[in-house]
This record gives sequence, C-alpha cells and structure tokens, in this order.
Amino acid sequence: MENLIDIRGVRHAYRTEDGPLPVLDGLDITVNEGGFVAVVGPSGCGKSTLTRLIAGLMIPDAGEVRVHGTPITGPRSNVGMAFQNPVLLEWRTILKNVLLPLEIVKTPLSRAKQEARARRLLSLVGLEGFEDKRPSELSGGMRQRASLCRALIHQPEVLILDEPFGALDAFTREDLWQTMHALKEKEPFTGVLITHDLRESIFLADRVVVLSGRPARTQYVLDLPQAGPRDLDHLYTAEAADMLAELRHQIEIAQGRAGTDTPEAAQ
Repeated sequence: MENLIDIRGVRHAYRTEDGPLPVLDGLDITVNEGGFVAVVGPSGCGKSTLTRLIAGLMIPDAGEVRVHGTPITGPRSNVGMAFQNPVLLEWRTILKNVLLPLEIVKTPLSRAKQEARARRLLSLVGLEGFEDKRPSELSGGMRQRASLCRALIHQPEVLILDEPFGALDAFTREDLWQTMHALKEKEPFTGVLITHDLRESIFLADRVVVLSGRPARTQYVLDLPQAGPRDLDHLYTAEAADMLAELRHQIEIAQGRAGTDTPEAAQ
C-alpha cells in the first residue's frame, strides 16, 4: 500500500532565550494511505510538535514531511484535527459548530448539502436529535463526538487526533474508541493518533510508533496483525497482553534516556 505520509530524517528545535531546544532529532515515520498510526512516548518528547508538522503549521529545521511524495511547505486544508479540549463555541448550536470549518474551507457543496452532511455525521456518532443543543447542554463525551464530526465535515484526507480522549472517564473513552472504528468505516481517512494510553493505541491503530525521549527519534514500530474494527474483548487476549508488554518495555527504555514520565499503563 502506498505511503500517504512520509516523514524522513526530521529534526526540529524551538528557539529560546538560552538557545535552540531540540525536540525532534532524526524522526522517521511512514503512514499508509487509509492507515491509522498511533504515536506514543514519554511526556514532552515532541508528539504534539509532530502533529503540527504534518498539518503544515510548522516546517522542520531539517528532513522532510511529504504527502503523496510532495514536501509540505505550509498549512494544508485537507487535514482535520481534534484535541483533548473539544473547543466548541458556546454561542453556536452543535450543528453550527460542526459546520464551522466549511465557513473557512472552500467546498462545492450547497448549504443544504453541507447541513445534510453534518446531520449524517452527528447521527453516525450517536448525536441525532442534539443538533440544536448548545455545548453546555452536552456531556464531555458528547462534546468530543461533536468535535470529531467537526474535524471530518470537510472530508479531510488526514485526521490528526491529539489525545482527544485523554480527559474522559474510562467507560466513555472505550465507547468512543468503538465510535472511531465505526466512523472510519463510513468516512474513510488516514489517521494519526497521539496518545498516552497504550490500550488505546493497540485498539485503534494498525501501527504504533514509539518515540524516544527528547530530542525524539523513532525508537520502535509495532505493526498490529489485526486490521479493521475490533471488539473490546480483544484488549484482554494473550496477544494484546504481549503487545502491551512490549510497548511498555520500549517506553521504559525511552524513559531511561529521557528521565521523563511513562505513558499510562494498561489496566
């Protein structure tokens, strides 16, 4: 399968008063078209910086981030993003929050078709009937579902998820994992997930990339044998236990290099 995203030899440092602060140092990651890659690693190792590079919001100091073989040189409109904080506008209804990107990104869809698409997405994530509610009237999990719809409304080629479920309770989080699989079946995209939850990584992704400590390098890549939607029971199999043990081991190695926090372990 063709690589949609190809990250090769990427180095990046932030400018500070005390001089450059290296964050990424020789990062190599590939993401297949239609694939779903989860990126894990110690806190502060540059995972969020990586998402900005893929979105074209930043340009690396060295190396390249390519999409379909073309280097990214600036912001890209065919990227959707969802974060831990849904950042919904309180004065807009849920439907109008979902439609917001189409006020910025050009689309051939008529207003009626835009609204029909927004309603379809909301229905897919279980929010049918909540279109006219305000964000304050929804639970945290429901707001995050609306945020996912907003990220997908303009049919992005790449969906970047920067710890979108990190602030939710365990039950809601697992429910949203299953929602993500259902969304990907109905609304195909290439996914890049940043997470501290190793269970989340092996449930959602078909490839898990472990980054070393700062400055980050690609330390380990785990290709998951099972593709497509999964049942939560999968997380309690011997196969999943072996994968989680290997990921924890690799994180411990990274922690030793960086002296930073270890991601959330499987429970």
